[in-house]
Amino acid sequence: MTEAPPAGIRKVAVVMPAHDEEQRLGRALSGLRGALDTLEVEHAGVGVSVTVVLDNCADNSKEICTAFSADDPRFRNVTVKLRSAGASRDYGVRTALDGLQPPGTETGAGPETVWLASTDADSRVPRHWLVRQVDLANKGADAVLGSVEPDPADVDPAVLGRWLALHPFREDHSHIYGANLGIRASAYLAAGGFPLVRSHEDRGLVERLRRNGFTVTSTDSIRVVTSGRTEARAPQGFAAYLRGLGAELPAAAGG
Repeated sequence: MTEAPPAGIRKVAVVMPAHDEEQRLGRALSGLRGALDTLEVEHAGVGVSVTVVLDNCADNSKEICTAFSADDPRFRNVTVKLRSAGASRDYGVRTALDGLQPPGTETGAGPETVWLASTDADSRVPRHWLVRQVDLANKGADAVLGSVEPDPADVDPAVLGRWLALHPFREDHSHIYGANLGIRASAYLAAGGFPLVRSHEDRGLVERLRRNGFTVTSTDSIRVVTSGRTEARAPQGFAAYLRGLGAELPAAAGG
């Protein structure tokens, strides 16, 4: 029996959690706007939206988002006090899905035709970020794992060198980053969504997808530049990992 071809993507919903990211948020939003514009050119007719989840922000992040959405109706923000990357991402996904018209209506889309893209408020996506994900989804991917690169402008060169040695840029890599992740909505719902944890929610979701037999594709063709800071926002998150690499360097040099 021949397997049915994957459903074509009709809508893309981007979700981005933010916690006190006023210094980097504008750059992240501008990068997303470029990706949305490129998608609308390359895949005319595919609807697109961005939901920014402002989680317990005490800075000007909300004002930045509000000003941005006033000029671009594809963007919206919601305010929560979850204090959890996993809970924020899941809230954003479910908010985005609730905003879609029901399947069967003229413009509605079932979850198998909706693509969910995840990134972070301290990261900048390339212009072809969404186009590439949609292309891979239309070829059969249920999830796409992109790669990330710490911003060389704000990370110690020695730490960056160590990170690059451990995370070579290549296709079919083994790394998972919430800052560069895409998933078909039907697969997301079947796997139970992002675990409601403060860190490693991306890894938990992908492990669920693989256990349930979904097609997961890894690629370096949509590399995202992310903050190289080492002051952690999430326990055991990316910043904490970079800080740990830095702590290893003197010991390695001394040995």
